[in-house]
Amino acid sequence: MWRCGGLRTLGPLRRLSRGSAHHRVRRWSSNPACEKALQYRVGEKIHGFTVNQVTSVPELFLTAVKLSHDNTGARYLHLAREDTNNLFSVQFRTTPMDSTGVPHILEHTVLCGSQKYPCRDPFFKMLNRSLSTFMNAFTASDYTLYPFSTQNPRDFQNLLSVYLDAAFFPRLRELDFWQEGWRLEHENPDDPQSPLIFKGVVFNEMKGAFTDNERIFSQHLQNRLLPDHTYSVVSGGDPLCIPELTWEQLKQFHATHYHPSNARFFTYGSFPLEQHLKQIHEEALSKFQKIEPSTEVPAQKPWDEPREFQITCGPDSFATDPSKQTTVSVSFLLPDITDTFEAFTLSLLSSLLIAGPNSPFYKALIESGLGTDFSPDVGYNGYTREAYFSVGLQGIAEQDIGTVRTLIDSTVDAVVEKGFEDDRIEALLHKLEIQMKHQSPSFGLTLTSYIASCWNHDGDPVELLQLGDLLVKFRQCLKDNPRFLQEKVKQYFKNNRHKLTLSMKPDDKYHEKQAQMEAEKLRQMVGSLSPEDKQLIYEKGLELRAEQSKPQDASCLPALKVSDIEPTTPITELHVVLAAGDTPVQCCVQPTNGVVYFRAFSSLNTLPEELRPYVPLFCSVLTKMGCGTLGYREQAQQLELKTGGMTASPHVLPDNSHLDTYEQGVLFSSLCLDRNLPDMMHLWTEIFNNPRFEEEEHFRVLVKMAAQELANGVPDSGHLYASIRAGRTLTPAGDLQETFGGMDQVRLMKGVAEMADVTPVLRKLPRIKEHLLHCDNMRCSLNAAPRQMARTQREVENFLSSLGRGREGREPARPHVVEKPAHNGSNGNAHVCGSQIIRKLITDPTFTPCQMKTHFLLPFPVNYVGECIRTVPYTDPDHASLRILARLMTAKFLHTEIREKGGAYGGGAKLSRSGVFTLYSYRDPNSVETLRAFGKAVDWAQSGKFTQQDIDEAKLSVFASVDAPVAPSDKGMDHFLYGLSDEMKQVHRERLFAVSHDSLVAVSHTHLGSVGNTHGWAILGPENAEIAKDPSWVTR
Repeated sequence: MWRCGGLRTLGPLRRLSRGSAHHRVRRWSSNPACEKALQYRVGEKIHGFTVNQVTSVPELFLTAVKLSHDNTGARYLHLAREDTNNLFSVQFRTTPMDSTGVPHILEHTVLCGSQKYPCRDPFFKMLNRSLSTFMNAFTASDYTLYPFSTQNPRDFQNLLSVYLDAAFFPRLRELDFWQEGWRLEHENPDDPQSPLIFKGVVFNEMKGAFTDNERIFSQHLQNRLLPDHTYSVVSGGDPLCIPELTWEQLKQFHATHYHPSNARFFTYGSFPLEQHLKQIHEEALSKFQKIEPSTEVPAQKPWDEPREFQITCGPDSFATDPSKQTTVSVSFLLPDITDTFEAFTLSLLSSLLIAGPNSPFYKALIESGLGTDFSPDVGYNGYTREAYFSVGLQGIAEQDIGTVRTLIDSTVDAVVEKGFEDDRIEALLHKLEIQMKHQSPSFGLTLTSYIASCWNHDGDPVELLQLGDLLVKFRQCLKDNPRFLQEKVKQYFKNNRHKLTLSMKPDDKYHEKQAQMEAEKLRQMVGSLSPEDKQLIYEKGLELRAEQSKPQDASCLPALKVSDIEPTTPITELHVVLAAGDTPVQCCVQPTNGVVYFRAFSSLNTLPEELRPYVPLFCSVLTKMGCGTLGYREQAQQLELKTGGMTASPHVLPDNSHLDTYEQGVLFSSLCLDRNLPDMMHLWTEIFNNPRFEEEEHFRVLVKMAAQELANGVPDSGHLYASIRAGRTLTPAGDLQETFGGMDQVRLMKGVAEMADVTPVLRKLPRIKEHLLHCDNMRCSLNAAPRQMARTQREVENFLSSLGRGREGREPARPHVVEKPAHNGSNGNAHVCGSQIIRKLITDPTFTPCQMKTHFLLPFPVNYVGECIRTVPYTDPDHASLRILARLMTAKFLHTEIREKGGAYGGGAKLSRSGVFTLYSYRDPNSVETLRAFGKAVDWAQSGKFTQQDIDEAKLSVFASVDAPVAPSDKGMDHFLYGLSDEMKQVHRERLFAVSHDSLVAVSHTHLGSVGNTHGWAILGPENAEIAKDPSWVTR
């Protein structure tokens, strides 16, 4: 997987503090994993490694152990923490000097088989032979990262063995290079008379990546601002350059970059360090000697004068104003990211400059009305050796480029003169405090991504983790010099000559020109081929197809057994109380580390039909328009000072037992430090009782930003939009899901953003409020620590008591409402005690599912394809078999057909909780052919051509998802939202265990066949002659 720049984690603060290299004893509540790690001594030898540093990091509840490998110099960081979700990663500094995508194609190819595990594609096979909670690989601009995580110790050792062998001893076969990278192949591999075309997974991935105008802009920004070395090229590969890469160059890049002396190893969690070190040394590092890798990135030479560039992109199909599709930004080169305190200061400064409606650039640029949103990559970017800051606007008229530049310069001048309010600085430090306390179930992945860039350039990763010293030092700098931040702005922005102005404007013929350049590249390459070359290409194409089609023997790979899966569902104790009369409040006591999590779900049942399309917009602006006596700026300031965020989002929740029944509503979510609980609940009280919807200009700004964000998300999420549309006519909930989150919503928001007068839409918001913001048909949820729960309940009681009731006699907009209690102790659930949560579900007894085919014409060179089939709900015994079957079809059929043979970046099958079975592809060069492959997948399932081993592997993969770790903040949410008790989950679990070959074949015939089952299809992508001639397709 390619990432332009790096992996974005831990919010706005990319760098943390300096700290001393020796262990300092502090008073904090330690744990067994940390205490064990604290016993290591500097200089201690362990399995070929030497301990260099042991540091307690109490603010993150971990102990850091730094080591180096004696023979190779490989670096190692272990973060011991009492977390069962253990993670490993190995990282190599990869610094390409051309845009052939060599590090990206290598990342794909090393995972296609190794010396110890010579089967084809062990990476994807291990997805089905383990209980991993995460497996992937990432290519950034200057490093490649291979992480995995799991909660099972044996699984950890299995995955570690496969990852080590893949990274250090890959086979790198030419056939795998052709499949994953690029190849010339006949359009029909069986017909040597069919034209030769470019194929390859990475080739198509990158064609898809650069359909996204934001990515085009971000890539050029980095290339132009840092032009002297590796950052001047496209690490993921430019589709026009990828065909210049040879197999020999790929192998040479591996030899020079994938060496332990150029590697950084990382482990995290509660598993013992010694076992990791022993395995890594014995299986990999003991077979190497130290070298001096020449992979350093030299410092960028600073410019004497600012520079300007203009680039082009494709037109935006969803642009709110076709005449305003230009993007411009001004970017400044900043210091080396290994200067930890300076980097932290600048990331904090960046947030002060751009985050929220109180920031100077928001006021100057967003509220100017010149554009729709900030330019891509806005803010501090610490993913390259030297960081940079960028700010600008997208969605502007070309003639306004100069105006935007002037506004940026004048804003910098104003900040140098006036500085920042103390409250804004405190709000940002408060955000950091919440980030430290909030517990993520994938904290190891967050940390490895967080330290990757700095460690990659020989910075100290432990310094990044020591937040206490950083905050002390930062506050001291402000105390010693009140103009501390203003002087930074003057130094790095006002007086910085290394300044780039980049603008991007649409070209109606952009995609046509790209296609012409690709065609010319193809013509030249084919023209240079001899008849012998062409015959060889034909034969190699047949060889690759035969290799892809032959049965796979994965017996060399390690695997867990189904018996390794826990037989029972973990228990979550819940207590439901009634507050303010009859509003149920679910209480879940959890070790939340001083943070309180509040949620409320409010029904939309009485909302008139004509208002439903505007619910997502209502949710988007509700907490951003002001409330009570607070204007929108004051409200934003209070949210940042007192909470970790307050959001509202529309939800369509399926019923567990009926496909034609669902719940519609809005989920309100927030979190805060326990000391700020009264303030947070007061804010909710004001938002519910006195929301302000009169600021028309600010509303217009929010609408433009929301519309732009939706439009920008289509290229990255096209398969999701295709799937939502394909399922639209299969269940009553499908239409509402399309309305709330499908292409209909994208186009509605485009229309609202284009309106000269938004008053008619603004007037709809108070009407929605009348149906939603009261305590009728509401339920609440609390997750907090034991000592906080009683106080939290009282605050929620006060909040609910302050709310009004809905208008008496107001009928549901849809007449058929079913009241359904969530399971609790009175009906067989011993782990939910107290009162009941009653869900008011909509049902439509007259609903008849129907088939529909929709083709959204978009100027993309790749397709996103979805086919949906109406099956059965969660509590139906067949649901478990269909869930296993989806995984089986993905691993044993669709992966080969869609990705390996078809060249799509991704594809597969999945079963939703609502009972809709979906087949999909992502960044796919094919469309109709992919739909045929979906049909063949069903035929394959019905034929029963799979083994018990295949079924067991599918069960392992499904249980990896079922048993994925859940954060303390999210415990009990299945019960709160869906009415799912632990007992219901246990029944489903036992059905998953019981799935057999016969049941899989049976459900494929009963539910997936074309006879008696309703299907829907959707494609997002370019024009297609075959579809255009088929009257059964609706083109949008």
